[in-house]
Amino acid sequence: MLTRNRPFPLRTSPPLAPRYFSALPIQGSLVKLDGDEAHHLARVMRAKPGEAITLFDGTGVEFQATIEAVSSKQVELRIESQREVDRELPRRLTLAVALPKGDRQRYLVEKLVELGVARLVPLETRRGVAKPTESAVERLRRAVIEASKQCGRNRLMEIAEGTDWRAFAPLSAEQGQRFLAHPAAEGAPPTPLPATGDVIVAIGPEGGFDDDEVRLALEHGWLPLDLGPRILRVETAAALVAALASR
Repeated sequence: MLTRNRPFPLRTSPPLAPRYFSALPIQGSLVKLDGDEAHHLARVMRAKPGEAITLFDGTGVEFQATIEAVSSKQVELRIESQREVDRELPRRLTLAVALPKGDRQRYLVEKLVELGVARLVPLETRRGVAKPTESAVERLRRAVIEASKQCGRNRLMEIAEGTDWRAFAPLSAEQGQRFLAHPAAEGAPPTPLPATGDVIVAIGPEGGFDDDEVRLALEHGWLPLDLGPRILRVETAAALVAALASR
């Protein structure tokens, strides 16, 4: 006799408390949020005393808190409990990337935060299409906070200051195992990336690193990295590398 397949039962769980970031280290039982986070809580979410939220301050600790008071510019909270929650990769991954244009920069940051990248170094290259100016870097740092709130990371991905490739390429091998993602590089080893140790991967602009930039990398011991037969956009290549490193 045939029987109808029953669907697998789904486990239900209580809804997660909304997450907010404290720019100052959280110490003691009382915390005051101001700035953008307080504005979002008070004006956008219309938070009320007694509501529960989750706080993090970038140190790896997650705090459960209850709202005590709400004003137009500040929200006061009481810390109820705390725990260290590690959602990081087992190794430190740095991506040095020639930034794409416009909104694709935010997409890049969001995906790298979600995938556990520890550090992003915006690169200046000869074929680059976007300058890593001070204001651009600051926008990326704000995007890191928003992405961390969404995905549950309790440590912020570092956004370094913009760096010229000619200054970055001589980076010492002691900083990590170094790879150059470049489609025209010959003798590229197959992926995945090494299973252990800190890793640094450089990703060029849409037109790729030029011959002199590739030569400079190889002279300083960078290894070419093969990401497949297709030409990838900058943010796609970066996300692929991050995904490979998370295996």
